[in-house]
Amino acid sequence: MEKQILLVDDEEDIRDVLSVYLKSNGYEVYPAENGEEALKSFRKYKPPVVLSDIKMPGMDGIELLRKIKLESPDTEFIMITGHGAMDLAIASFQDQAADFITKPINVNMLDVALKKVREKIVSRRLLREYTENLEKLVREKSELQSHLSSLGLMIGSVSHGIKGLLTGLDGGMYQVESGFSKENTQQIEEGWKIVKLMVERIRKMVLDILYYAKERNLNWENVDVLSFAGEVAMVVERKISSGNIEFIRDFDASAGKFEIDSGCIHSALINILENAVDACTRDKSKERHRIIFKVTPDEKNINFEVCDNGTGMDMETREKLFTLFFSTKGTRGTGLGLFISNKIIQQHGGSIKVSSLPDQGSKFTISIPKTTPGCLKDKSVSES
Repeated sequence: MEKQILLVDDEEDIRDVLSVYLKSNGYEVYPAENGEEALKSFRKYKPPVVLSDIKMPGMDGIELLRKIKLESPDTEFIMITGHGAMDLAIASFQDQAADFITKPINVNMLDVALKKVREKIVSRRLLREYTENLEKLVREKSELQSHLSSLGLMIGSVSHGIKGLLTGLDGGMYQVESGFSKENTQQIEEGWKIVKLMVERIRKMVLDILYYAKERNLNWENVDVLSFAGEVAMVVERKISSGNIEFIRDFDASAGKFEIDSGCIHSALINILENAVDACTRDKSKERHRIIFKVTPDEKNINFEVCDNGTGMDMETREKLFTLFFSTKGTRGTGLGLFISNKIIQQHGGSIKVSSLPDQGSKFTISIPKTTPGCLKDKSVSES
């Protein structure tokens, strides 16, 4: 790249002689007989070096220098001048010319000038590469610090969560063992329910951690919306142990199909639905609770709506809802679930909107494109 040169002179003999010499020294030469032609050639080939006569009819060398520097400040410019135009040549330095040589041209002086501008070009390129590498290292260090900070938060959050789950598991096991020793069937059943609940929460925690930690490619497939939504609903219905929570399906029969990674979207929706179940379970102000799982299509999207009349959220909680490691569940949560759900939906080109008021419940609206743009298909679930 450094050995391309634009040669500009209105005298054909000088152009021919210099072209032969420059080509014999390994240069790719673009000759031009005037400033207008030179400017067109420069815009086409973008050579890093311009060697131009200073006095030419029409656009002279100074004007050509100014125009080229305006478009490409890093281009190096060497002026060719006669003895009578020495003042112009010196003045060209004010317009950032790199050097000048006088007529008749001494090839040794030309070689010195060309060597000097090549060294400037190489030095500039190396400095740019060094700066880019330095910026990359700074970014990587910043990302590493962020990852380490996140890892520390995750370890603290997970440790705290596991401690609570193990306490619950111990309580369930004690109930089971006590029930066996007393031959108390009811106590055994109650203890076993606690054990199953704690094991399910541990399983979910492990899956959340794996989704956060493991980078994986999305597995795109065309999926029937109603069948998919039915499978999601079935999982949540089985998990609703409390009889005071009514689960309502409201699926539009015309939903059709959409293009998703069904495993990822399944997990994202389950996280959101389980959040609704938890909000209803924790709410002691109402005797009965309701969760509506609604599916409707529009022109471009499949929209999933999860509406509950549980505890609801204040503005501060809503703003932090999808923040990594933020949880309203105390020891029962890691703060990964909704963060991961939001990440998965975004990876599909979709969005999540939340409306909620304290003590009145919450509504999550998840919009997912029916056909995912091709530029998103190469992205993975985790880019952290």
